[in-house]
Amino acid sequence: MYIARILYPVKVLGPGNRIGIWFAGCHHKCKGCSNPELWKADEKYFVTIEQVEKLIRTVAVGHEIDGFTITGGDPVEQADELTNLLTRVADISQDVILYTGYQIKELTSETQIKLLDRISVLIDGEYKEELNDGTFLRGSSNQIIHILNDQYCDKYEKYIRGNHNEIQNFMINNEVISVGIHNKEFRF
Repeated sequence: MYIARILYPVKVLGPGNRIGIWFAGCHHKCKGCSNPELWKADEKYFVTIEQVEKLIRTVAVGHEIDGFTITGGDPVEQADELTNLLTRVADISQDVILYTGYQIKELTSETQIKLLDRISVLIDGEYKEELNDGTFLRGSSNQIIHILNDQYCDKYEKYIRGNHNEIQNFMINNEVISVGIHNKEFRF
């Protein structure tokens, strides 16, 4: 699988202390994308599912993990691998937010349906720079939040109602990685 970064604790892309996973590889190539460096599934991003699971389990020792936020690139383009990973770490958390440029109605293959069964919240739709208006938890207002797991319905309805977009910065290898939903004027 191709993963560019794994960060913890991500506090701005879902409730609580989350493990954020950024997949590499995306065919959408949306204008104004916040992660254009992740469009290509470059070999430097290749890791095994076992390596990712081991890292997640290492973080889980002694740290509260309230969920996973999966983004990219587009994680749906690696649906088999992601489903396998989420199955392996379900004992840590089953609260999974997934961002994809695909619309839910396009996710019809058997592989994609299996992935959706592992997701709590799907945020779908391509990023449209002209619709970046600060809508909470979405890069652009055309994107739709789908709560797929009824177990999390109340939690996410309250979370969505009571919050606004924030930015969180991580320092990795002397570089700043800015995480969150940025306004369209923000330049990386």
